[in-house]
Amino acid sequence: METLDQSEKDATRDRTADSGKVSAAEDAALWASLATADNLATFCTCWLALQCSQIQQTGAGLLLLQSPEGSYRPAAIWPDAEKDVSYLSPGAEQAIRERRGVVRSIPAITGPTARVHVAFPIDVQGNAVGVVVLDVVSHAGFDLKTVFRQLQWGTGWLEAALLRQRATGEIGLLARANATLHMLAVVEEHSRLQTAALALTNEVAARFGCERVSLGFHERRGIRMRAMSHSAWFQRKSQLVDTLENAMDEAFDQRQPVSYPVVAGTERRITVAHKELACSGRIRSVLSVLLSAANGPIGVMTLERQASDPFDPEAVQTLQLLGTLAGPVLELQRGSERWIAGRVATNARSTVTAIFGPRRPALKLAVLSALALFGFLAFANTEFRVSAKSVLEGSIQRAAVAPFDGFIARANVRPGDIVHQGDVLASLDDRDLVLESTRWEMEVRKLQQKHRDAQAKHDRLNMQVLQAQIDQAEAQASLARDKLARSRIVAAVDGFVVSGDLSQMLGAPVQQGKVLFEVAPLSSYRVVLHVDEEDIRHIAIGQKGTLALTGAAGQTVPFRIARLTSVATAEDGRNFFRVEADLLSNDLPLRPGMEGIGKIQIGERRLLWVLGRNLIERTRLLIWAWIP
Repeated sequence: METLDQSEKDATRDRTADSGKVSAAEDAALWASLATADNLATFCTCWLALQCSQIQQTGAGLLLLQSPEGSYRPAAIWPDAEKDVSYLSPGAEQAIRERRGVVRSIPAITGPTARVHVAFPIDVQGNAVGVVVLDVVSHAGFDLKTVFRQLQWGTGWLEAALLRQRATGEIGLLARANATLHMLAVVEEHSRLQTAALALTNEVAARFGCERVSLGFHERRGIRMRAMSHSAWFQRKSQLVDTLENAMDEAFDQRQPVSYPVVAGTERRITVAHKELACSGRIRSVLSVLLSAANGPIGVMTLERQASDPFDPEAVQTLQLLGTLAGPVLELQRGSERWIAGRVATNARSTVTAIFGPRRPALKLAVLSALALFGFLAFANTEFRVSAKSVLEGSIQRAAVAPFDGFIARANVRPGDIVHQGDVLASLDDRDLVLESTRWEMEVRKLQQKHRDAQAKHDRLNMQVLQAQIDQAEAQASLARDKLARSRIVAAVDGFVVSGDLSQMLGAPVQQGKVLFEVAPLSSYRVVLHVDEEDIRHIAIGQKGTLALTGAAGQTVPFRIARLTSVATAEDGRNFFRVEADLLSNDLPLRPGMEGIGKIQIGERRLLWVLGRNLIERTRLLIWAWIP
C-alpha cells in the first residue's frame, strides 16, 4: 500500500457521507449546460460534474486530455477547479499506459471508510486522447461494474465532443485554405507586379472587412510600399506612407506577425509603430503579416480596420498562409521586372546571405571546400608537360626502286616483314633481257670470227672496223647482263619493310625510278610528335620527355627533342607542328609506324595555371580580339 500525501488526507477529511449527490435542479442545470456548451472546456466541466454526481460517494474527479504537443493536461476538476488532485495522477498514468480501466484501492487512514481510485482511458479512433479518474468511497453496496459501466457510457459523450471539435477544426482549416487559394488565384491572374499587388490588396480588404490594406517589399534601406488597396496611385512622400512603412519594418525586423491590439498568437511583440498607426486616424485594429519566399521574408502586408474588434486568430492564420503562398509568386514577378544589373546584385546578395548567414551549413561547407581547393591549386607546384600525338619512324629509310622499265614477276615480301641485307624483295620479268643478252653474245662471237678471217687475210682496215663492232657488241652484252642482274631487287640493309605491297600487282608495268619498297633499320628510330600550335612556344631543343605507345601499354620510352620544324599540318581545324626527337633507350620491341602519346617535360608551374592554361590563353585572345 502506498502512503497518502497531505492533499489526499485533506480530501478524506473533507469528504462527507453524502458527497457526490446533487439536487434535481442542479442535475437539470448540468444537463442543460452540457447540451448548450459552446466550447470544449465548458463541455468537459459539465460532463465531469455529471459523472461524479451519478456515481455515489464520489469525492473528487479529474479529466485529462492530450494536448497537441502529446502531453496530458487537466481539462476539468471536480468539485473545485482549484482543488489539488495530484494524488490521482498515478491511477491516470497506469490507465494510459495499460490502455484499460484501472482500480487502485486506498486504505482508510481515519475511520473505517476506505476508498478506491477508478481510472478509465478515453479512446478515440484507436488513440488514447485522455483519461478520467474518480476518487470514490468504498461503501456498502458499492458495485465496481456499475461505476465502469457508467464511465464507459459517459465517455461516449466525450468522444463525440472530441470528434465534433476535430471535424470543426478541419472544416475551418479547409475554409481558410479555400479562401487562401481564391486570393492566390487573384494574384496569378496578373503578369505584372503592380497590378497583381493592387488586386491582392483589394481582395484582402474585401474579404476581411478592412479600411485599407497596404503591401510593401523589403529593399536595401527597408520596406518600400508598392500597393495600397482602392488606390491606383499614392503619394510616396507623405506622413501616412512613412507611418505604414515604419509599421511594416517593425513586423519585418521581428520576422513575425504583429497585431494591435494583441490577439492570440501575437503576444510578446513590439507594437510601437503599429500603435502609432492606429492612433494616427480612425483605425482601431492593425495587423501586419509577412510575405515569404524561398530565401526568407521578402515583404509585409498591413491590414487596417475601423471596427473596434481586433483580428481573430483564424484570420491571422489565413493571412500567414496567404503570405507563404503568394510570396513566391510576387517575388517571381518582382524579379522579372528588374534590370539585369539589379538581378545580378540581388543574386549576389542572396548568395552572400546564404554563405554568411546562420543557415545553409551544407553550402558553407561546400564554399570552404572550394576555397581550400582553390588555395591548394593556386600555390601548389607540379610538373608541366606538353602532350602530343606521336608516331615512331626509322631514323633512316632505304628505298628500293625499279632499275628500268619492266613488269613485276614476283613479290617476295610485304610491309611488316623483316629482311636482311641481300634478300630478294621482288623480281622483274627478265625473259626479254635473257634473249637480248644471248643475242649480243652471239653477235660478239660472230664478229670475232670475222675479225679472225680478216686477220688471216692481213686486211688491217677491215680488222679495225670489226674490232670496233666487237667492242660495241660486248658493251651491249654487258649492259644486258647488268640489267638481268638488276632485275632481282634486293634489300640494301637489314631492316623492316615499311611500305611496298606488290603481291596484288604481279604482271603490272613499272617505270624506271618508281619506289617499290621502303626498308627502315631495326636498330635506329626517331619519334615524330605533332605539337599543337598553342603549345609549340614551350618546346625547345634538348628537352626530354616520355613516350607511351599504344602497343606497349603501361611502359614508356624516354626521348630528347632533336629538331623543331616550321612545317604545320591542319587537322580537325587546328594546326600542328612537326617535332622530331631521338630515343634515349630502347628496351621495347619497337616497330616503325607505332603510334602513341608523347609528353614533353617543360618544368614546374603552378597547378592552377597548368589546369586552366587553355582557358586563360583563349580568354586573352578573345579579349584582344574584342579590344578596339
